[in-house]
Amino acid sequence: QVQLVQSGGGLVQAGASLRLSCAASGRTFSSLHMGWFRQAPGKEREFVASIRWNGGYSSTNYADSVKGRFTISRDNAKNTMYLQMDSLKPEDTAVYHCAARDIDTVQYNYWGQGTQVTVSS
Repeated sequence: QVQLVQSGGGLVQAGASLRLSCAASGRTFSSLHMGWFRQAPGKEREFVASIRWNGGYSSTNYADSVKGRFTISRDNAKNTMYLQMDSLKPEDTAVYHCAARDIDTVQYNYWGQGTQVTVSS
């Protein structure tokens, strides 16, 4: 089974930056499609960003709300995925989860433990 262990997060002021990390074990990292999700109090979980490895490059996708501010990346040698968050806004406040799915599936069924990101105005 796949295990995902997260690190990062914290409390910052608006305009600051944070980087989240997600280390995977149990499967070959390059065989998984990876993504980030977040859930704010009283709201449903929402998609943030995703990344997949296409042999020689990474293909990424972002929610409109974070385009231009967040950057998703992965280091296959270290089995680690990152979410670089710049120009943070109070509305980015949420619990962030990394997730993974097999390449032939559409559902993310492996989840990290989550980490709190709080952005004050």
